[in-house]
Amino acid sequence: MNRAEMIAAWECHLALSRRRSPHTVRAYVSTAERLLESTGYAGWEEVADIDAPVLRAHLARRRAEGIGNVSAARELSAIKGFIAFARQESGRGENAVPRLRGPRIKKGLPRPVTPDEAVNLAAGVADDAAEAWIGARDRAVLLLLYGAGLRIAEALSLTGGALLLGETLPETLVVTGKGGKQRMVPILPLLREAVSAYLALCPYPTARDKPLFRGARGGALSQGMVQKAMARARISLGLPATATPHALRHSFATHLLGAGADLRSLQELLGHASLGSTQIYTRVDAAMLLDVYRTAHPREQN
Repeated sequence: MNRAEMIAAWECHLALSRRRSPHTVRAYVSTAERLLESTGYAGWEEVADIDAPVLRAHLARRRAEGIGNVSAARELSAIKGFIAFARQESGRGENAVPRLRGPRIKKGLPRPVTPDEAVNLAAGVADDAAEAWIGARDRAVLLLLYGAGLRIAEALSLTGGALLLGETLPETLVVTGKGGKQRMVPILPLLREAVSAYLALCPYPTARDKPLFRGARGGALSQGMVQKAMARARISLGLPATATPHALRHSFATHLLGAGADLRSLQELLGHASLGSTQIYTRVDAAMLLDVYRTAHPREQN
């Protein structure tokens, strides 16, 4: 089997068997291509035999090219997956891979915006838009990120079928997240009203099998356009660069936790595969409480 066939098999495995996202598939395929080019290997047996020294040398070359700790850790994870797949393809049935620890990654805390800032950002993108329907569209998208905790890709993947038989969103929405995992998310009246306002102005017809949020030419709205619109609104409101579309999802989680939501419920709403991914918000909430304490406690004013 030549390298092209190996890469095609790896890509098929990631997309179909593992149900990885298109972005992850592209990244993992690129990693495998670099590994094969770096080592000169062209068969499953050779890849299956990769040991720690060979892997360490390859990663050292990648670090010399300038990749950081986060990229190096992701590269190592992708390579280990590729080696495990090679061992299966070579008939060994062994999933063990070389033991090599990746670089330490300092896990940063999300920086949520306040409820007022979230609403003002949504209003800001509407005011700055070139056309009224585009402003209504961007406002609806951002409110879905903040009010329902959707990832931007989840919001933009919604189709007209999400509206069922009505002209607006139902009270609950079934969202397909990472790995094809589905979850049910409550939709507040404000969100339904925002989507309804967008649909009333949108020049393109709503169809069950077409994107709910359209670009200027009628195609699917891209993440880049939403990010640019939010960046303009962020600057006009004087908010920091951390006020991104994804920060709205962080705000959704942080504010719910602060209002008394339990971690398990929050995990379901966010669509996290593990509770560990949700627990980071306990650290965020603690940090916010400490800021309030330092600002308001009389002993801190001395």
